[in-house]
Amino acid sequence: MSQIQIEKLARKEALQLGVYNAGMSDDAVRETWQVDHITRLGSNENPLGASPLVAAALRADLGHTGIYSDSASLKLRHALAELTSAEAERIVIGNGSEELLKLLCLAFINPGERVVTLEPSFGLHQIYPQMMGAQVELVPVNQQMEFDLPAWQQALSQPTKMLILSNPSNPVGCMLCREDFTRLIEQAPQDCILVIDEAYYEYCHHLSDYPDSLNVLAAQPRPWIVLRTFSKAWGLAGLRVGYGIASDEALAGVINRVRTPFNINRSAQAAALAALQDPAHVAASVALIAGQRELMRQQLIELGYQVAPSVANFLFFRAGGDSRDLAKKLLEHGIIVKPWREAGYTDWVRVSVGSPEDNLIFINALRGMYATQCG
Repeated sequence: MSQIQIEKLARKEALQLGVYNAGMSDDAVRETWQVDHITRLGSNENPLGASPLVAAALRADLGHTGIYSDSASLKLRHALAELTSAEAERIVIGNGSEELLKLLCLAFINPGERVVTLEPSFGLHQIYPQMMGAQVELVPVNQQMEFDLPAWQQALSQPTKMLILSNPSNPVGCMLCREDFTRLIEQAPQDCILVIDEAYYEYCHHLSDYPDSLNVLAAQPRPWIVLRTFSKAWGLAGLRVGYGIASDEALAGVINRVRTPFNINRSAQAAALAALQDPAHVAASVALIAGQRELMRQQLIELGYQVAPSVANFLFFRAGGDSRDLAKKLLEHGIIVKPWREAGYTDWVRVSVGSPEDNLIFINALRGMYATQCG
């Protein structure tokens, strides 16, 4: 009886939402498959973890857990302003960059308005706009699993309230070059809010053709925000710290109106500040991933898998059948990957690039399955 009543009370948008697939925990995998070693390759975490400076900062803050965090994240915003050369007043801090996606939708999206994003996509790029009643249009990658620029230009030729674009993309890993990025932005309607999700920025910003989005966006009149995170290359996934660099203080101010006052806890702020003091750790993490990613790509190709181009810390490959079947077989070995479930891509798997040891466990498990099939 209570279930029927809840369905009557709930917003129809909430009832119709998909559920984001966050994957299985280590404990759940151990309990279900009775394995000792867990190979975590499903959430794009940094295999080196956080800088040693982070642990020291967390220990130092332990005595202050009874005191609220700085609601304005003032020290962190000023540190990020120095890193990005953006004014601190234009920087907003989120409980992961995914919270900023939610806040943007809360602040700006009205029912029926149109949001354009990529397909396949990071699930929350669809879920949060749909939560607000938006009409979400997906622009598929092309047959080469790259951005389809003509399709994007066509989609943006119509009235659009918000563009949500991940560069590099998640889950594919492909990248828009500076020229194509600029052309895509120029196609957007003048009153479109441009949301550029650069969660994997650190893995590719050094590439010669990766766009300097802050400069490109600053040279045009549309409102915009670039989202980045400490969860990936900085190794703070468990502490949830993301940030956005907005086109102006006014846009940042609207976001701050809809966020909770203490959305970033003390420990997370201290950890992020400490991480920023160790760019060498990030550089080492990026170098490790670059080498391992190319090795894994070649190994997957040798096993007969189609692998999408990637400049991030993951690979997207075609499973040769339902992705859940392959993911389940890997779980029996304690290996966690992410089977993709979007329509049209249910035979694709996203695998994180982990430590050399864990990557080898993954590849050897696939080799064993291949040998069994051939035998």
